[in-house]
Amino acid sequence: MRNLLDFLQKYHHWLIFILLEVVSGVLLFKYNSYQNSVFFSSANTVIGKIYQWESNVFSFFNYGRMNEELTLRNFYLERQVDQLRRLYDDLTRDTTALERTGLEFLSQYEVIPAKVVDNSVHKMENLMTIDKGRADGVEPDMGVACGNGVVGVVYLVSDHYAVVIPVLNASSSRISCAIRGRGYFGYLRWYGEDPAVAYVEDVPRHARFKLGDWIVTSGFSSIFPSGVMVGQIEQAYNSRDGLSYKLKVRLSTDFSCVRDVCVISDKGIAERAALQKAAADSLIFKQQNR
Repeated sequence: MRNLLDFLQKYHHWLIFILLEVVSGVLLFKYNSYQNSVFFSSANTVIGKIYQWESNVFSFFNYGRMNEELTLRNFYLERQVDQLRRLYDDLTRDTTALERTGLEFLSQYEVIPAKVVDNSVHKMENLMTIDKGRADGVEPDMGVACGNGVVGVVYLVSDHYAVVIPVLNASSSRISCAIRGRGYFGYLRWYGEDPAVAYVEDVPRHARFKLGDWIVTSGFSSIFPSGVMVGQIEQAYNSRDGLSYKLKVRLSTDFSCVRDVCVISDKGIAERAALQKAAADSLIFKQQNR
């Protein structure tokens, strides 16, 4: 005990200096958005490498089960495509129309494969890191999906890594969704606790649906194309004001074992964003000159 007191007395100036430096750094980066962004971007590359090494170890032991799941999923998808093609052929007598329509739709998008190198599911503000960045064509506000459905939206990007806001982020994730085959839409929100369950809010009262119906992306935003799987309706509730429904959805994506994802790049997003900005600026100008 005596030696500890002597040590503290001898080096207390240095200890106070280090403590003040740490406090100053925390205050600087926590309460200043620019410094926080610069620090995050710089540290992201180094941390991303560490996460990638860790992820490679876990991926090695999970490849068998993942490949089995992908094989089964590909089998079911191939059967569905085959059935749709036959049905369309029976109705139109045109064996190439469905293929032409699909290729035309998919040509609007570019898919960038990536691997998840860091992920969390039990926090309120979960984040995910992937091993593709600006050098690979990834930009903020791009959608991220996996073989089972929606994952999230790209938030921050460095040269070789990107941080994704997943569906499991209570404050920042809002994805426009629709009830498949019925057209009614709402917004997907996660409240915490169960990483397998989220809720679709603001579904209109006149909407017709049943438990077990599938929820997919609506396509109303420039982030996701329509039809990307989200989950299945488990239960329906009235909203607090009684003017809409809130749907409990069992998510199709298992966020606890997501490894392989793809970033969805919409080639027309820049043009649409510019047009929407021009329209908004025009409305503001008209209102100011009335």
